[in-house]
Amino acid sequence: MPARFRDVLGSTFRIGVSLDNCLTVYTDAGWDAFYEKLMALPQNRPDARKLVRYFTAGTFDVELDRQGRILLPQKAREKASIDKDVVFIGYGDKAEIWSEEVYDEYMSTDSREEAGRIASSLQDENFMI
Repeated sequence: MPARFRDVLGSTFRIGVSLDNCLTVYTDAGWDAFYEKLMALPQNRPDARKLVRYFTAGTFDVELDRQGRILLPQKAREKASIDKDVVFIGYGDKAEIWSEEVYDEYMSTDSREEAGRIASSLQDENFMI
């Protein structure tokens, strides 16, 4: 775990699945806030319950070892297509762990052009860059 992330996350935190092909790293407080949002979903809806299960079943507690390393469970590595090298990305109040290969593909030239189109479409949402 890179030192700059360790400083923010502390020695224990949570890692969970993402809607993208990566893992999301939460502080304990960040996970608690996200969990509250999940629990606020209408539990009488099957699709809401499925979403809650997707995130809660795919989240696990992590503790750094003495060298600042973490061990990702096999299932988590499989969900994020992590085989060897990883990329850590700060993302607001959380971080992401990507397979380097998957991240490079995601951030390809096409992705840059798509980001421009998305930014333009969000101008109605008061998003300006």
